[in-house]
Amino acid sequence: MLTITGPRYRLCENFSRRGFLKIGALSMGAWQLSLADILRAEQQSGTSAPHKGVINVFLGGGPPHQDMWDLKMEAPSEIRGEFQPIKTNVPGIDICEVFPRMAQLMDKSVLIRSVVGSEGRHDAFQCMTGWTTRDLVSLGGRPSVGATAAKLLGPVNPSVPPFVGLAAKTRHTPWSDSGKPGFLGAAFAPFKPDGPGMANMKLNGITLERLQSRRALLGNLDRLRRDIDADGSIAALDSNTQSAFNILTSSKLVEALDLSKESDKVRERYGDGKPYKFQYDGAPTCNEQFLMARRLIEAGARCVTLSYGRWDSHSKNFDLVRDHGSKLDQALSALIEDLDVRGMLDDVTVAVWGEFGRTPRVNKNAGRDHWPKVSGALLAGGGMRTGQVIGATNRLGEYAERRPVHFQEIIATLYRNLGIRTESTTITDPTGRPQFVSDVGPISEIV
Repeated sequence: MLTITGPRYRLCENFSRRGFLKIGALSMGAWQLSLADILRAEQQSGTSAPHKGVINVFLGGGPPHQDMWDLKMEAPSEIRGEFQPIKTNVPGIDICEVFPRMAQLMDKSVLIRSVVGSEGRHDAFQCMTGWTTRDLVSLGGRPSVGATAAKLLGPVNPSVPPFVGLAAKTRHTPWSDSGKPGFLGAAFAPFKPDGPGMANMKLNGITLERLQSRRALLGNLDRLRRDIDADGSIAALDSNTQSAFNILTSSKLVEALDLSKESDKVRERYGDGKPYKFQYDGAPTCNEQFLMARRLIEAGARCVTLSYGRWDSHSKNFDLVRDHGSKLDQALSALIEDLDVRGMLDDVTVAVWGEFGRTPRVNKNAGRDHWPKVSGALLAGGGMRTGQVIGATNRLGEYAERRPVHFQEIIATLYRNLGIRTESTTITDPTGRPQFVSDVGPISEIV
């Protein structure tokens, strides 16, 4: 939003600078903040960290672990299901037949077959924070990885928000959670380019020339008050307002969101994920968001989150996995290959997972029901020791039989790959107490 007042304002001692010019109000959670406000908070956090990135892909609904990364061929047919395993390019690691492209990228990936600690809720919270929804709820809750990175590391580029959420709005709204700021407050919520923020980036029809003239007029008015600014507040506001102008007038973020800048060949490799099937109250299988995530990280974002598909397969589980899985295979493999070719894979971590797994036994509707006891995840890139499997479930896929991996360990690994040391890094909560970003360390086998 760009608001310029008319000539009714008089230059008098009660003139409101904020009333004169409000630039770049972005939708951040339930709050409307100006870009200057956001940048002021980010400025306080510092920007010295190297540019590492995370792309966190949430498979909302609970993907079936035993039909993706952990097939159980020795189990009875009512548990085993319909799929056959295929070999990957890492000897001894097999995955489901609907992922032939990912099978050839297993050397760049890590499979975790023993994810534990789910509280069994149908939402993205644990995949975004590692914590349960009960943790520090009285203070606003735990912040997500993206919000924490924005707070501790700040922006890489003043024209690109450090935390971007691409999740499309879903009828079951918890599946479209891009990562809450928790007790950090709305200044560290994700930028949502599909909301009012994107319209703001386009200046609502205001030309750059007109914007520059307003800036010049604002500067003239500010000079009237500069002599009485004993504490330097005007200078600080100038700096943040200038940064807000930079974001609105720079093409960097808008171009990152504009997929027409990519060649047809690249876009075809990712695909579009259409037609959207089995969506119901969940997210679409929007493959283009994987390409957009890569472009945003390349432009300077630190954390990009998205929600992909609706995996709540109480019926027609195998039809759903054939549809969603094959589309995910195309988009995810294109992303990993793209990051690798561009020399970004060691610096960017890709995480793909859901809130829980599915029941070992197939129900009467050819579906699988909720199973919080264990689930699976895939990680790629990030400079990790890839080409391996962590953990194992028992013969029926019921529980973690070897090396259980908690949600927090995966989140701690994402923090570590961003350059944030979980064993020593704290954030001050609203009561003034330091809070560790994780109670555990990263997955030792891969970092």
